Amino acid sequence: MATIQVVMDDALLERLDRELRGVAKGRGRSALVREAIERELRRRERQRLDELDQLGYLEPPTDAERAEAAAWERAADWGEPWDPKPR
Repeated sequence: MATIQVVMDDALLERLDRELRGVAKGRGRSALVREAIERELRRRERQRLDELDQLGYLEPPTDAERAEAAAWERAADWGEPWDPKPR
């Protein structure tokens, strides 16, 4: 692990220290900062993936994508209509 310096105002640091008072060793400031950064990076990655999904629905499929989808539909066709009620 690397050691870094983080600048924060005194009021925020006091709130952090009050929150962490009595917490088990290893669950102090550094652990909280690491967890917060991990959470934020995961949130940003989810947001990027959501944006890519949205873009995928905005553009119509290309001819190649249509052909691929049609091939999969033919492969999945068993020649019988689907009956949602079990017999």
